[in-house]
Amino acid sequence: MSLNHSPDTHNKLLARIPQVTGRDIPEWFTTIENGPSFLRCEERCNWLADEHGLSHGYAAALVREHERTRRARHY
Repeated sequence: MSLNHSPDTHNKLLARIPQVTGRDIPEWFTTIENGPSFLRCEERCNWLADEHGLSHGYAAALVREHERTRRARHY
């Protein structure tokens, strides 16, 4: 499964995550940061989907956004 959605789809998925999961994006980022140290984004996506019952679309959007914000913090 591709971890890349169109920007519009990505934003729509992110907007729905709190409603669908009952958890805000920062909470999911903490979960990702405290989770296993996977080297590949796809592995993090699969872990979120399997461990936390997310669809792969939502998991991929979370991982992609987490990577984007993490990179922005380091600049």
